[in-house]
Amino acid sequence: MGTEFKNSASDIPLLESSSSTGTASTIQTLGNIIVSIVGTGILGLPFAFRVAGWFAGSLGIVIAGISTYYCMLLLVQCRDKQASQELTAETRTYGDLGYKCLGNTGRFLSEFLIFISQCGGSVAYLVFIGQNLSSIFKFSGVPLSSFIFLLVPIEIALSWIGSLSSLAPFSIFADVCNVLAMAIVVKEDVGKMLSGEFKFSDRTAITSNIGGLPFAGGMAVFCFEGFGMTLALEASMRERCRFPGLLAKAFTGITIVYMFFGFSGYMAYGDQTRDIITLNLPHNWSSITVQIGLCLGLVFTFPIMVHPVHEIVEGKLEKSEWYQKLYYDDCGNSTIIGKFGRYLSRSILIIILAFLASFVPGFGVFASLVGSTVCALISFVLPATFHLILLGQSLPFWQRALDYFFLIGGLLFAGYGTYNTIVGV
Repeated sequence: MGTEFKNSASDIPLLESSSSTGTASTIQTLGNIIVSIVGTGILGLPFAFRVAGWFAGSLGIVIAGISTYYCMLLLVQCRDKQASQELTAETRTYGDLGYKCLGNTGRFLSEFLIFISQCGGSVAYLVFIGQNLSSIFKFSGVPLSSFIFLLVPIEIALSWIGSLSSLAPFSIFADVCNVLAMAIVVKEDVGKMLSGEFKFSDRTAITSNIGGLPFAGGMAVFCFEGFGMTLALEASMRERCRFPGLLAKAFTGITIVYMFFGFSGYMAYGDQTRDIITLNLPHNWSSITVQIGLCLGLVFTFPIMVHPVHEIVEGKLEKSEWYQKLYYDDCGNSTIIGKFGRYLSRSILIIILAFLASFVPGFGVFASLVGSTVCALISFVLPATFHLILLGQSLPFWQRALDYFFLIGGLLFAGYGTYNTIVGV
């Protein structure tokens, strides 16, 4: 899953359009697409190739990329169709689109899945940090869960910061660390492949374990999940008509990078490939520096990722009458009790997320589970459903059939992928 969590809105986040007329250039939009999609999930792709095989893993990435691209365009078409039929304000969120298609049920379902996906991404970050810290200090004997809970006081304090813009430099720092980590990993991979130890015949093309295929598929969907910013990215462009072509170019480049990174990682380490490829790096100062940099960057970007979850929780609370009486004075200003209650709710949420993260067996398994469930539903099932409801009667037969394929296939993938991830591949 990419860094789309870094972008939030004052409402339910994800899918907010900035305005009816965008100002972003093509290059700016391209950069935003890449930042919104590419994230720490890429470091788990070599493990997915180990589970599924190098050919099956590559094919899974291509299928996930094409499917995600197509369904992103469906979402834009749905927003445009809805906007052409009504003179009301432009659809701003996934929840708005769900309400237009399925009423209150659609809004609840859309926002609930977004909430779960945000929580899943937040837990994945904590697991990622915990596993890397545990690897760095593996001789200390401190369990993984302890490293995760050591982060709780820091994350609680950072969650109390009111302005997300003050955390932006750390977000950029995390992106730089990601690029540096990938570069060092590829360098180590190539070195291992050129050594005498490497034998291509020892690497599996397609796994004999059928459960490995949906597992790798879930990981691929997790890496491509950038639906949260689809409408916002399209609306931000100065020339919105160029968005489909630009998105296709971005997805082509990202897909090639994903395939090369997963392939080279698996080729280098084979059956020894860990669920986070940085854990395979030799225990030297350069590798430790990369891991520490990744952990520091993610520690400071975690509050940005979890911020939309806070907004969803607080938004629901503010709609209740008892909350308004307790936390606001007669002038509508927040009271001391109100500010304390907000800090408390954010603290409790982070403690709950850390508690959940302490039970996660590994980053790869959890990332695949998130990709197989909520990411698949948000990326494939809901866009196809909305498209059929809003444009179904005007669509040619082949396109209706394709929408039903994504709808039914997404549901089956979510069910089967979840079962295999929980039971074990």
